[in-house]
Amino acid sequence: MLNRYETVFILTPVLSEEQTKEAVEKFASLVSENGKLLHKENWGMRKLAYPITKKSSGYYSLFEFEADSAFVQKLEIEYKRDEKVLRFLTVKMDKHHIAFAEKRRNKANV
Repeated sequence: MLNRYETVFILTPVLSEEQTKEAVEKFASLVSENGKLLHKENWGMRKLAYPITKKSSGYYSLFEFEADSAFVQKLEIEYKRDEKVLRFLTVKMDKHHIAFAEKRRNKANV
């Protein structure tokens, strides 16, 4: 059975727009190959709560996807291997989280 996950990752701010798109697409295609990418949001450049490797901002991206639980470990290994990624967090979504995410998306589309 496939579980539903949400992952947010922060890319380093020193990348060009092209490099940022490339990195986001790399992870999007990895998710698509191993599961089903349901939703993708680019939050853009934001200030970090605290400096990470002397950087005070980063490019945020969010994916919502369905995949096997073994894939999450594979995805996180890819995040760790990529020096463009400052931080990441992947969370398994329960029914309340799914309902909230869909409500938030519908509100944003209005």
